[in-house]
Amino acid sequence: MDTRSRIVDVASRLFYTQGYNSTGINQVIKEAEVAKASLYQHFPSKEDLLVEYLTVTSDLTRKALQLAIEKQHTPKEKVIAMFDFLLKNVRQNDFTGCNFLNIASEIPTENERVRAIIRNQKDSIRRMFADILKPLRKEELADQLYILFDAALISSKVYRDVWPVKTTKKIVEKLI
Repeated sequence: MDTRSRIVDVASRLFYTQGYNSTGINQVIKEAEVAKASLYQHFPSKEDLLVEYLTVTSDLTRKALQLAIEKQHTPKEKVIAMFDFLLKNVRQNDFTGCNFLNIASEIPTENERVRAIIRNQKDSIRRMFADILKPLRKEELADQLYILFDAALISSKVYRDVWPVKTTKKIVEKLI
């Protein structure tokens, strides 16, 4: 793994498990086993490293959701697959919530650079729901499904349990 990738890998793990504010640059440097100059060569600031983490995570999440959707045939099956994707993630032992919602709760309101990346990721989920529902002419449900999707994520973090996603999935099955 090259230096840049190692830095991003370590920072991603730490930002997700510890939070952005609790992760120091010196810890990233130590755990990635890189020189301080190497880190700053690739990422002039901690925020630049955060932006890379969010960008990479967004891309990986979108691809994983797309893969889950593509395996299904009907719009209803595709929507349910998105909630099954959530269920799979919530069941992981290291689940500490949504990467993006976690960061959104940590950064200042006026940090528009980071908030724009988070909004873009959330908008991509909303668009996925709208695209899936288009054949049914029910695109207006996309926002409702998106709200349920994020609510299930948040509730699963709060309760450290899968029941919020399972319950939300039952609601969604009735909506479509």
